[in-house]
Amino acid sequence: MPGMARRRWFVRSGALTLFLLAACTSQPPSSAPGSVAPSLAPITTAPASGAPSPDGTLASPGTPYDATEVLAAMRDSRRPGGVPDELETDAVAAALAAALWTWDGQQWASWSVGGSCGPETCSLDVAGSPSTGAGTDLYSFVVDRVGGGVTLSSTDLHGHPPGLDARLDAIARGALEPAALDGLRLVSGRWLPPPDTDRYWLAYRSGGEEGAPRLDVLVDLASGEVLEVDDGS
Repeated sequence: MPGMARRRWFVRSGALTLFLLAACTSQPPSSAPGSVAPSLAPITTAPASGAPSPDGTLASPGTPYDATEVLAAMRDSRRPGGVPDELETDAVAAALAAALWTWDGQQWASWSVGGSCGPETCSLDVAGSPSTGAGTDLYSFVVDRVGGGVTLSSTDLHGHPPGLDARLDAIARGALEPAALDGLRLVSGRWLPPPDTDRYWLAYRSGGEEGAPRLDVLVDLASGEVLEVDDGS
């Protein structure tokens, strides 16, 4: 519809109701582990969010690092440029430790911290990979050089079990009209930290040039529902 900003569909009781919203934004996943076959049946029931499930598909997120471990990682950073000395404080390390969730509450098999500072703010990136996972978890922070406040600016989290994307894809395809995903394939899924436990953004792409059809779908694994769909328009 000319002149209208990005629109999103909200799904309720298996039907799509179209709303046009002004100035909506989304954060599509950035990595592309490859297509996922949509042959698995969708999930219809599951234990409460955050509780262990018999097949291990529901998340049990936790913050497995303490300030001492984060501070040591900053001081031992091997990222280009490392971490500025002014960020290597107990306060900054404690703020990071409280915000670094992992999908299963376990420490990553490998992780690194990098940062840089400008005139007024500093940036800090923390990347971690589990021993078995669909990809890497990335947390980005902004630190106020004057007040010292630490703000989580973005997340791009792919450290969930690699087989989970197929389950999520099945839920999405079971809830949406087939035409909505025509010509699109699932390229990645990213998990959301608490309070959005067991919710995942799925990125569907055509593999074409910039501006080609795309769809981002928000799935709640615990309820087996599609909550939101964004076609980027």
